[in-house]
Parts: sequence; C-alpha cells; structure tokens
Amino acid sequence: MWPFICQFIEKLFRETIEPAVRGANNHLSTFSFTKIDIGHQPLRINGVKVYTENVDKRQIILDLQISFVGNCEIDLEIKRYFCRAGVKSIQIHGTMRVILEPLIGDMPLIGALSLFFLRKPLLEINWTGLTNLLDVPGLNGLSDTIILDIISNYLVLPNRITVPLVSEVQIAQLRFPIPKGVLRIHFIEAQDLEGKDTYLKGIVKGKSDPYGIIRVGNQIFQSKVIKENLNPKWNEVYEALVYEHPGQELEIELFDEDPDKDDFLGSLMIDLIEVEKERLLDEWFTLDEVSKGKLHLKLEWLTLMPTADNLDKVLTSIRADKDQANDGLSSALLILYLDSARNLPNNPLEFNPDGLKKAAVQKALKSGKKINSNPNPLVLLSVGHKAQESKIRYKTNEPVWEENFTFFVHNPKRQDLEVEVRDEQHQCSLGNLKLPLSQLLESEDLTMHQRFHLSNSGPNSTINMKIALRVLSLEKQARSPDHQHSAQVKRPSFSKDARKSSFKPQVPVSPASDPNKPVPASPVTDSDKKTDTSDKSQPPNASPQWPTDLSRSSSSLHASNFSYSPSHLSVKEPTPSIASDISLPIATQELRQRLRQLENGTTLGQSPLGQIQLTIRHSSQRNKLIVVVHSCRNLIAFSEEGSDPYVRMYLLPDKRRSGRRKTHVSKKTLNPVFDQMFDFSVSLPEVQRRTLDVAVKNSGGFLSKDKGLLGKLLIPLASEELAKGWTQWYDLTEDGTRPQGAS
Repeated sequence: MWPFICQFIEKLFRETIEPAVRGANNHLSTFSFTKIDIGHQPLRINGVKVYTENVDKRQIILDLQISFVGNCEIDLEIKRYFCRAGVKSIQIHGTMRVILEPLIGDMPLIGALSLFFLRKPLLEINWTGLTNLLDVPGLNGLSDTIILDIISNYLVLPNRITVPLVSEVQIAQLRFPIPKGVLRIHFIEAQDLEGKDTYLKGIVKGKSDPYGIIRVGNQIFQSKVIKENLNPKWNEVYEALVYEHPGQELEIELFDEDPDKDDFLGSLMIDLIEVEKERLLDEWFTLDEVSKGKLHLKLEWLTLMPTADNLDKVLTSIRADKDQANDGLSSALLILYLDSARNLPNNPLEFNPDGLKKAAVQKALKSGKKINSNPNPLVLLSVGHKAQESKIRYKTNEPVWEENFTFFVHNPKRQDLEVEVRDEQHQCSLGNLKLPLSQLLESEDLTMHQRFHLSNSGPNSTINMKIALRVLSLEKQARSPDHQHSAQVKRPSFSKDARKSSFKPQVPVSPASDPNKPVPASPVTDSDKKTDTSDKSQPPNASPQWPTDLSRSSSSLHASNFSYSPSHLSVKEPTPSIASDISLPIATQELRQRLRQLENGTTLGQSPLGQIQLTIRHSSQRNKLIVVVHSCRNLIAFSEEGSDPYVRMYLLPDKRRSGRRKTHVSKKTLNPVFDQMFDFSVSLPEVQRRTLDVAVKNSGGFLSKDKGLLGKLLIPLASEELAKGWTQWYDLTEDGTRPQGAS
C-alpha cells in the first residue's frame, strides 16, 4: 500500500496544504512545493491492542504502535523572497487510535473510521534551509520547536480524521463527538517533597519551589508556584474533557522552579477507567521516580446528561444558584459544531458602516480596490468570559468551517452564547447572534441543529450550527462501609535519563482563575488566570480554548520512551484555577467569615467591605483602555495593625500573567491612596465586549499568613460613555457581582 499512500500524501500537500499556506499570509502568496517524495521506507506497525471491555458493542477500538523513519525529500520555495527550504527526513513514533464505527449489517460492515493520537507523538523533522524560511516576514516569530509542537497538536484529540466508508453514514454525526465525560481535578497539596535548591555550592540542602503540570490528552494545566516549601498547598481545581477513557490517563509531573532548568520532583499516572468506576476519589498518591514525596488529589468523574432533570441540584452543589458570576465550577458543557454560513454581505459597509476601520477604507480607496470584494470570514464564539475563534476562510461569502468547539458553562439558566462573524480582511463585523442557553434547556435532548439568522447582516445571511448542552452529574455510587478502593496508578515507562533531555516546561495557557488564589480550577476556564482559553477550560473547550484554550492547552512531544518537552509557549505561566476568588472559593468564604466576625451582632453599613475610586476611559488616539486607580476607603482590617492593600486588575477574558496589572502595596492602612495609571491595548468596539476584573487584596509580609481578598469588583465596559470616561466610587463586594457606584 505504501506507494499509494505516498500518492495520497502528495495530493494532500499540493491540493490542501499549499493553497492554505498561500492564503494564510500575503507574504506567503508565492509559496509552493517544488518536490514531494515521501521515500520508499514504509510506516511500521509494531503492535496492535484491541479493547474488549468498557467499549460500545457497535464499535471497534484499536491502538496501533506506529513508527515511521523516512528519508524524505520535500522541497519548497517562496519566490517573492527567493527563499528555498525543505525536509530531508521525518520521524514519528506514537500510539494511533483507530475507531471503526458504526458497525452495520451490510457490507463493508463498517460505516466509517476515525484516526487520531491519544497523546502527542514523538516528532522529529530534519530541515534544510530552515533559517532562511524563518527570516520571511510573517514567519519570523516561529522556531523549530514551535513548528513541531503545532504539527503535533493537530494530530491529537480532539482533532481527528474521519473517513466515511458508506454513503448512508451521516458524517456530521461523526464530526460532532460527545466527550465520554469530564474529569474535575482538585490539585490540593503535596508532602515531603525533595529539596532541590542548595546553598554554599551544594553543601547545604535547601527547599524547593514546587509547581505541577497536569495533562489529560492534549489539555495541559500548570499550577502556581509555591515558594520555598516542601509541603506545598495549591488548592486549585481544573476541569478536563475526556473523549477516550480506555487507554487514556491523567498524567501529573511536579517540578522545582529554577531560573534555568526546572528540577524534576516526581510523577504520577492514573488510569481514567478507575476514576470513572469510583466516580469520586480523594486520596494521597506516592510519587514515582523519586525517593520520597506524595500528592493529595481529589478526582471527580462527571457524566454528561442529555436532560436537565437534576440541573438545579448540580447548580446548588457548586453554589451557582445564588452567585451571579459567569465563571467558577461548571454545571454543564456546551458542545458546538460550526458548519457553514450563507449569503454573507460582500460589502462590509452596506450593513455595518461603523464597523470598518477608517484606515482600511482609506487604503482601499487609495489603491482603487473595490471594498465589496468577497470577505475573509471567521467566527468569534463566546460564553461569559470564555472566547474561541474559528479558522479563517478566504475570499468567500459562503464559508464552510466544519469545526467543533466546547465551552464549560457555569450556569446555563442565565448565560448566553454570543456569535459574531467577522471579516479578517477589513477588520469589521459581518453579523452577529445572541442565543440564551436557556433555549437549549427547553429543546429536545438539549440540542438545536438549524440555520440561525444573523443580526446586523444581510437580509438572508444565516449561520448553520449544531449546539448541544450536557449537564455534568457526579452520580456517586453507593458503597458498602467496608468497601476499599484505590485508583490504579500506572508506572511510567520512560526513564529518568530520557527525562533529563527535556527542557524547562512551558505550558500553554488554558482559561482558569486567579493564580494567586487557592481552591478549585478548570482547564482553561475563566476565573482569575486563564485565557484563558475557561478556568482552564478547554480548551478546550475545546478548542481549548484561546485557542481556546486561546485556551486550551498543549504540552510537548511524547512517546513511550520519551519524556515531555513542555509546551511551545515561550513564557511559562500558571493556568488559572477555576475556583478563584471570583467563583466560590476559599477567598470568598474567608471574606464572608470575616464579615460575620466584624458584624458580631451589629448592623454593617451599605459598603461593609469599603469602596474603591477609579477613573475609566478609552483613548481612541492611543487605542487603549486607561484605568486610574485613585484610592480606597473604609477597607476591612486583616490584623490588629490594619491591612497592607494593593489592587490587582484583569481585562477579562484575558487572565494571563502578562494581562495582569497591579498597584504598589500600601502598608498598614485602611484608606490607601495609589493614584496609579494603567492601560490595556484594545480597540473601542472590542473593549465594549469585555469586563474589568478588579480585586483589592492584602499583601502581608514575607511568609505571612495574612494574605487574602479584601473585596472584588466586576465592571462590564459596554457603555457608550467609555470614550468620554468617568471617575466614580464603587462598592467592593465578596465576589465582585452587581457593582454599584457610590458617587
């Protein structure tokens, strides 16, 4: 078969990859493959595993251990820059999953097959002329490592190749995969870790600065770093999608943060089949590959239910029935298949005269080009503070995307799905749609599949989507009092020597919550950290989101005897935990307790947590949001000496460390004066869809326990007065909801 597989690969390169590269960037418009020879050495299958338990009887699941070492000749050139480069060899090693489904009663007995990798394969490419290629404008931000990581991620779940074998099989159903479940990971604490930091040239053993990297498939979360502590307490929560639990594991590695290369502190692999059986595990696990150390995890397996019968119970269990926040622990999962759009407006000025940037109009008029050329449409999808983005389709008003997205939902009764079709070429809106998720709760099987009419668009402009909501249920199983359980811990198959070759972990940001705050989180969901793509959300959410997760999420290459090289992000950042001070966590609980202590039989005033004075305006000249933090008044005291307050801000949904703004710390005062100005680079139309997240916190001293939340504030920026600006006192609240201006 190999010669015919090579013919297919050559066709794929010339008919699919080459046009996509040309359309992706003006600098690459002259890109072409001049030679494609995959070589004569075929791919080898070194082993096959067939699953007979925990599988649907209408499907066959196989795992293939594949190995390909090929002496290829793939040459490419970009004529505009006289650039020539190529590939002379490729290696790929990993486990490919093949799913044959549905099984049918007619020949060929199998309706379709799906192919994907459970985790990133080991990929090595021997380039020629790579330095020339990376000098081309538009590619100069890439590197060999980033390119390999991007390619590897496309091979891993939730990305898959689906091939229908009979015409009756509805390919749309196969392209709308429902996850098997959601794994909620409470990353709580560790004990007795190894001290890796040393002093006096190694004579004196010190402590470590531990953090954890958690992987489920291609979703990767990174905890915050606990400085100089061998018994760290993280108290973070992450939520991960599980598409294939037979053979899929929860993988955790602990590291000691160092300026150069982070030291390894232990690892753990847990079979997800065991977690699904138990539904709820709360245990201490002994770390592998190190002489000492153990890790405390609480794992919850959440089933996806197609009915809303127990939604109220779920909302109560995560306290989403009372709070007004848009993020926190999830009660439901939104699964969306973006199919296509029709009759999008060719002239972006016709239906959205204010949406087109003046510079784009002037440039088009100056060059004599018609502004009514076909657009380059893409779709922005958002639920609460979590946002994801589709691929761009070039020069068409009838785009076909065929992409999947997932969103973790805090409370579907009061959250909306917002959809906006944008023209990437003219940087303007082609139409939008706002769908309350409560409509899905009233639909059969909590599912809608239809063409939706777009607002602020053409008279017949529509977008075709299939949307499903699934309620997340723990479904605890009754156990006898003497029942003993313990999750099956898998011993790692790679060696310490292999691990030494891996470089410092750099984890992609998945949406989550405030890195400074203890308690639950989720894969890139939105709380205080992520970009999120959900505190961790997703990715993924899917598209793991920020994709996505924006947030979402990626690691490095892996094979059975190779270690992970942490992700392609150049800056290592923690994944915000979903249970941040914006959700229901410990910080808010502690704040409520402190309020009760302060009240002590008396009635507190209208602003029991005090107030903060801010000036907020948008500068169109600088294209920035300007925020001036003036002062606070009547804050609560954290100790007998008062508080050491400072102000932290995010422009949601961006919760990355690079998006955080902080004032200086004002010592021992309940009425601090800051008068500090901060800015966020964002356009006026964009900022009006964003929310300013403000938290006043107590710093405490070095190693002090008096650190925590003094009050929060969430300010939606959808105001027509933003260009003029305003100065106002705001009441601080426990969770930031319903901020009210005092004066």
